[in-house]
Amino acid sequence: MQNKLLKQNEVGVFALGGLGEVGKNMYCVEYQNELIIIDSGILFPDEHLLGIDYVIPDYTYLVENQDKIKALIITHGHEDHIGGIPYLLRQVKIPKIYASGLAIGLIKNKMDQHRGLRANVIEYQEFEKIVLGKLSVSFFRTNHSIPDSFGVVVHTPEGIIVHTGDFKFDFTPTGPDADYQRIAEIGKKGVLLLLSDSTNAELAAFTKSEKIVSATIKDIFTKIEGRAIVATFSSNIHRVQQIIEASIDTNRKVALFGRSMLRTVDVGVDLGYIKAPQGTIINSNHINKYKPHEITIICTGSQGEPLAALSRIAAGTHRQIKIKDGDTVIFSSSPIPGNFSSVSKTINQLFRRGANVIINSPLSDVHTSGHGGQEELKLMLKLIKPKYFMPIHGEYRMLKIHSNIAHMTGVKKGNEFVFDNGGLLAVTRNSARYAGKVASGTVYVDGKGIGDIGNIVLRDRRLLSEDGLLSAIVTVNDETLKVIGKPSIISRGFIYMREHEELTKEISNLVSVYIQKKITTMKKVNIVVLKKELTKLLSDYIYAKTERSPMIMPVIMTVN
Repeated sequence: MQNKLLKQNEVGVFALGGLGEVGKNMYCVEYQNELIIIDSGILFPDEHLLGIDYVIPDYTYLVENQDKIKALIITHGHEDHIGGIPYLLRQVKIPKIYASGLAIGLIKNKMDQHRGLRANVIEYQEFEKIVLGKLSVSFFRTNHSIPDSFGVVVHTPEGIIVHTGDFKFDFTPTGPDADYQRIAEIGKKGVLLLLSDSTNAELAAFTKSEKIVSATIKDIFTKIEGRAIVATFSSNIHRVQQIIEASIDTNRKVALFGRSMLRTVDVGVDLGYIKAPQGTIINSNHINKYKPHEITIICTGSQGEPLAALSRIAAGTHRQIKIKDGDTVIFSSSPIPGNFSSVSKTINQLFRRGANVIINSPLSDVHTSGHGGQEELKLMLKLIKPKYFMPIHGEYRMLKIHSNIAHMTGVKKGNEFVFDNGGLLAVTRNSARYAGKVASGTVYVDGKGIGDIGNIVLRDRRLLSEDGLLSAIVTVNDETLKVIGKPSIISRGFIYMREHEELTKEISNLVSVYIQKKITTMKKVNIVVLKKELTKLLSDYIYAKTERSPMIMPVIMTVN
């Protein structure tokens, strides 16, 4: 069924995630009764989303239009591009998932963790063209911080739409070169619309090559006298391989910590992306069998994630690893926006425990981004030469900067479209317009649950984290309409009751007198009314006394 916001010959392009944010990438191309999805990612929560594991797009539009869906195309294997697949499959029938190389292994590994879900995963080849009806897709290789990253070319009756995927132009990559010839050929044919990665749109330069990082890491390893503890993204297979090579060169064994690191390296070894002589990677339980200068530890936690291996090492709560004099911790990553405070906290804790800490800086190139800076964005625009342009994958300021770069490189003013998630771009070979909004939004994933965490739950968690909880437990005789005994007052995270006995007694007496007064006016105890009024009474009273607002949880029990 034709989308009512689109005219018969218009191609609809929209994002369900990835606009105004760095993460949960999901982009859709729709033509008449056909729909192609590009990527299905997650967003990692910031410190305000208490108890939330992942953030995913709202899939309502896909649920309502699943008969149109022809395929899900995956550009590469990072979590913000494949992490949402299990949650998508629980709600939407996806006939085929196309991915390539390492992404295939990571998706299959992910499906093994979500038992009961089935996915028809098909490997696409670099020079393949997949016909899906009136729409078809082909690919071009790019450089990124994970092997087998591709841009996607969507061929429509109205013209070619190019999605770059995540990319940079690395002229000395650790893996295969980007296919510059193919990108130029696509541009020569004429591109109707370009959707391009905006993550590093604020960087006024080329992104550093991985080769520079590799040389820096090897140089640093020759100077470390104790254990080398390196934190990086588990999905950055190139970086893990560089660390392993530096360890081999300095006669070190390698131990891996963090579930995602273990899973990803297992996939990388199986597929031949991680190469090391037999015995280089050892069981993590055997690290104490070696001298400190013979050990490298590669772990998760480069973003200060509370439960990740490095955060527990820094806090002194890790079961196997305690910081020793002579340990050097290398952050082979840069903080993602929103993670600066948690990363700083981890670094401070490591220094307190006596570690030498090396972070990425102009003096130590221990990390480089997988996303192109302004010069690379210009180069992509020059090679593709699109008629229309839609920046994607970035916070709003990044999208705006990228649209300005597009003007500088020849895209006409007015032919760029900076949208929010859900914004529908309608394009034909001769026109492009904002056509309205499709259903979109954010869904919070808590543990194994999905969609059950709303703003009210988050508000309650925030209140609990800030001012704690106070519960008043009252027992009432339903027949005599009398309060039995003294109400019990319980505090969690609000006050330490032994040090505030006077306040606790006052609250207990206040509750007893108030409830007794209320129930004498009732024919039958109305628990709902009593709880509501008691909550307001205690909230006002406690704020007046303490200037704090704990969550109030009255419990009223009745006996005969």
